[in-house]
Amino acid sequence: MTYAALRRRKTDQPYVTLDMIETTAALEEACRALAQSDFITIDTEFLRETTFWPELCLIQMASPTLEVLVDPLAKGMDLQPFFELMANPKVVKVFHAARQDIEIVHHLGNLVPHPIFDTQVAAMVCGFGDSVSYDQLVSRIKNVHIDKSSRFTDWSRRPLSEKQLEYALADVTHLRDVYLALKEQLEREGRALWLTEEMAILESAGTYDLHPDDAWLRLKSRLRKPQELAILKHVAAWREREARGRNVPRSRVLKDDAIYEIAQQQPKDAEALSRLRTIPRGWERSASGAAIVDAVNAALSLPKTEMPHPPKHTHVPEGTAAAVELLKVLLKLISDKQGVAAKIIANTDDLEKIAAEGEQAAVPALHGWRRELFGETALKLIDGGVALRFVNKKVEAVEL
Repeated sequence: MTYAALRRRKTDQPYVTLDMIETTAALEEACRALAQSDFITIDTEFLRETTFWPELCLIQMASPTLEVLVDPLAKGMDLQPFFELMANPKVVKVFHAARQDIEIVHHLGNLVPHPIFDTQVAAMVCGFGDSVSYDQLVSRIKNVHIDKSSRFTDWSRRPLSEKQLEYALADVTHLRDVYLALKEQLEREGRALWLTEEMAILESAGTYDLHPDDAWLRLKSRLRKPQELAILKHVAAWREREARGRNVPRSRVLKDDAIYEIAQQQPKDAEALSRLRTIPRGWERSASGAAIVDAVNAALSLPKTEMPHPPKHTHVPEGTAAAVELLKVLLKLISDKQGVAAKIIANTDDLEKIAAEGEQAAVPALHGWRRELFGETALKLIDGGVALRFVNKKVEAVEL
């Protein structure tokens, strides 16, 4: 179909269709119309079970007067009009749990949408709890129940049924009202700038530009020796580049357990590699096996001064554990009183650092709005300037 086929149901109703936009010309015309609004809501459907990069299968967008479904898999489809809309600074792009959607846009269009509004983050600032789901938010704000029966659809198959398209479109139509309600609450409570600080992280290209040499930092390893860590870093970087180049999941290239065993056993040749329990028989004779051996030897040839070292454990003063428990109570007290999700203010690691390092703790809770809301009182608590007491079945913080 073409964009021109879109019609209003009634004069006071938004445009609507359950047909997908399948041509670049129709997409360009729809994006031009969407760009006339102050904000648009966006969601994507994708698959990534068998690939490294998400396979974009469907784009849903809505403005106050227009709703569109875009088929990025349509033959000859050029998504450039969509990317230009994502980069338009005059239009706020509204997502729910934006990170994966933005990752797709960044990978395919080499840009990060700006400006953005993430309703999941906004909901935490507005006191809807930690990481509230889209359907929960719609239910609480609009009192509407979303049918989730099409949640696990294979979005790459064509044709999509009308039920599937209705489900997909609901991800952006209800989001309009959710956005307006959260935006109004943020402005009413003077918290709009709080969200702006959070969106700066999501709008940073560095959030999505993950260098292969840093891949080892995402692995949960108990390795401590510099040589082991050097091998871990080199092999993880090789796997990352291989997975990206072949567009397959990391585990299809090499499983985490194999990387740990390679780092510990340090195989310097194919024969040594073949003796590892996690390496399939004959794999040591493949190009991948040779690359692993090369990575191991390259890591071992590094000067000790260039090998990575495990993070140094900060000396934990006596009484820190008790201080952390008090900080948890204070955090719960303040988050409940202010109507802000505790998770967005501070996590347990933050509290441990505050308890151990005080003012010197490098944590978000001691900066910006978090410091004003919680950090200052937290520092006073561990310095003895604030006490917690139980009065009338409630905990309260009092200045000493």
